Amino acid sequence: MDFEHSPKVRELQTRLTAFMQERVLPAEAIAEQQLADKPDHWGAPPIVADLKAAAKQQGLWNLFLPAREGAGLTNLEYAPLAELTGWSPLIAPEVFNCNPPDTGNMELLHLYGTDEQKQQWLEPLLAGEIRSCFSMTEPDVASSDANNVRLEIAEDGDEWILTGRKWWSTAALRNDCRVAMVMGVTDPDAPVGRRHSIVLVPIDAAGVNIVRSTTVLGFADRHEGGHGEIDFDQVRVPKANLLGPRGQGFAVAQARLGPGRIHHCMRLIGMAERAIALMTERARTRVAFGKPLADEGVVQATIADARVHLDAARLLVLRAAWRMDIEGTKAARHDIAAAKVMVPLTVKQIVDDAMQIFGGAGLSQDTILPVLYAQARFLQIADGPDQVHRRSLARAEFAATPVLTEARA
Repeated sequence: MDFEHSPKVRELQTRLTAFMQERVLPAEAIAEQQLADKPDHWGAPPIVADLKAAAKQQGLWNLFLPAREGAGLTNLEYAPLAELTGWSPLIAPEVFNCNPPDTGNMELLHLYGTDEQKQQWLEPLLAGEIRSCFSMTEPDVASSDANNVRLEIAEDGDEWILTGRKWWSTAALRNDCRVAMVMGVTDPDAPVGRRHSIVLVPIDAAGVNIVRSTTVLGFADRHEGGHGEIDFDQVRVPKANLLGPRGQGFAVAQARLGPGRIHHCMRLIGMAERAIALMTERARTRVAFGKPLADEGVVQATIADARVHLDAARLLVLRAAWRMDIEGTKAARHDIAAAKVMVPLTVKQIVDDAMQIFGGAGLSQDTILPVLYAQARFLQIADGPDQVHRRSLARAEFAATPVLTEARA
């Protein structure tokens, strides 16, 4: 494994770092004020549109997509760039058109979309003109077992009819969200794993009712467009809106969930780097009991542990990205699962330690630390809870580990 950055990546890192420092980080306070001035607005504040235009003009656009429409980067090459966007999780991913859930949805349309679907949905998504959501989990079933997903997708002539309820459909409340990718049951009598399909549903279709947005530890996530709970009441869409093969919804979903999970981990590394930068600066400048906090052994140990654990977590992410590039997402699934378990847990602890060093300020809106904490905690559940990934890893160990016979005298 060689994790050395290519000249292309180093050049992009330099330009992306400058853009983050000069444009994105200073815009955070402006973005918050713009949203405060528009309490009913769901989605990006106006300044983000200006930043998107500038990023596109500078070639810092669609970095995640390893195809002609994107930067042509591998997963390993994208990792350090995604990390940089993690420094400003509320606005930076969208500024570069590398924000979930659109990245995963674009990948699905790129892999499985028909020419008509690509023209209608993929092209405007790649241009950053619209947003999308992914509707898989449901409030009434344990959706960590996707076999439980039970929204009905029934046939009626040349149409599908969708009936059921979804939630945690991120970005659904945005005024520029145009399409939902909805997983449901098309073939209830088929074998397990062949019952579900994914259908493209225009968000303004008759019968699509957005009930509310759920919060994350009290955060409304208005930048992202909330996390919509959606009622699909006899929603009719053309048969041509089927995304990928019928009955292959699980396989299609995994094509976005694998890369999506590792992208989340990449950004989380950047969030933790920001937390470390904040707590080290706080420790240097905050005086207690006659000396800077940085002189306290307990604070030094906290910061040292943060660096050790974060660097280890980053290596796990890079190994997963490397294996995805070399062997494919399916072969790398256990590496992705390991990263998905370790990284949010590690980042959550680092942010928690930063909060402790900041004291009361670390719990307030005067720092970004509560936002970073909520992001890390959310990702212990989103895209599969830790327990499911641990279960997968344990099963792989039981299948692969040889049983050794104990030597006896």
